[in-house]
Amino acid sequence: MKDEKKINTTVFVTKPFLPPLEEYIPYLQKIWESNILTNNGPYHQQLEKELCAFLNVPYISLFANGTLALLTALQALKITGEVITTPFSFVATTHSLWWNNIKPVFVDIEPERMTLDPTKIEAAITPKTTAILPVHVYGYPCMVEEIDEIAKRRGLKVLYDAAHTFGANYKGKSLASYGDLSILSFHATKVFNTFEGGAIVCHTAEMKHHIDNLKNFGFRGETVIEEPGINAKMNEVQAAMGLLQLKYVPKLIEGRQSVVQQYKDALRSIEGISFLDDMDKVEYNYAYFPVFIDSNIYGRTRDEVYIKLKENNIFARRYFYPLISQFPVYQGLESAQAGKMPVAESIAEKVLCLPIYPDLEKENIARIVGILK
Repeated sequence: MKDEKKINTTVFVTKPFLPPLEEYIPYLQKIWESNILTNNGPYHQQLEKELCAFLNVPYISLFANGTLALLTALQALKITGEVITTPFSFVATTHSLWWNNIKPVFVDIEPERMTLDPTKIEAAITPKTTAILPVHVYGYPCMVEEIDEIAKRRGLKVLYDAAHTFGANYKGKSLASYGDLSILSFHATKVFNTFEGGAIVCHTAEMKHHIDNLKNFGFRGETVIEEPGINAKMNEVQAAMGLLQLKYVPKLIEGRQSVVQQYKDALRSIEGISFLDDMDKVEYNYAYFPVFIDSNIYGRTRDEVYIKLKENNIFARRYFYPLISQFPVYQGLESAQAGKMPVAESIAEKVLCLPIYPDLEKENIARIVGILK
């Protein structure tokens, strides 16, 4: 009966980490005692300080979710016109441009880490281009030096979608420390979560003040509106979860690394299935485990594998398929035309993110590998 239960267990692509409830209750009791639920409360302020220390970044502004952080960051940098970005991401990346009345200009990705290809950026720049919005996909760093050089030479802002990168470092620095601004997501599916949540990482006290005003309707003081803003504040219940979660992050990353290593050891011998090896000078958070299925060698398509896993109650995800540029709302853009981004189009047809979370049982890893074999 025990073995049958393991075989029939449903395995999702991820499982949110929840700390022991008895550890969370004291935080909630203090919220009830203080009667402070939001509006830059004590847990909100404490979490900003502890995140700055953990990530070794100068300033952080917390948000209710990562999408609101993206929307607000574009406002904070006063981005207009056109922005060069990647089609290989979650739709929130491009939606944030659309909602700000900014035209996304898609550029192909490079094949080694699936991030924006710097060699394709310059050809996409027009007089209307004001910024570059790259994404650190799966926690793999963009080619930040090359992008920074182009941006400085052409007078462009760089806003990184760093939603996948919490706890990941490149050359000893948090990936969230690159660019004019970087956006983090603390969604339930992420390595570090506050149920929902997000943040903007910035470099000066002046910019943090500006961002904090924008996320609170533009208020400065009780009666003065400094600029048009939005309500995007993180509440105290979310912030309390973040403070508790933060204590577990190193252990969670260690658990994820163990799962990734088990996958790699088991899958390396299968022809037609490949995966990303660790890069030099990168400390990973192991947020995702993407594999790439070459149907010509493997004998089955990615979608056939996806369906087969699903039939066995294993729910992998095709991150990122379709490409953002292939959604109807964006297909009218010239940069979204089929054939313009061959690398992204090819990878989107091959990629499959396998289940990963710190306590994924060895038996379920074996089930997944067995199906792939």
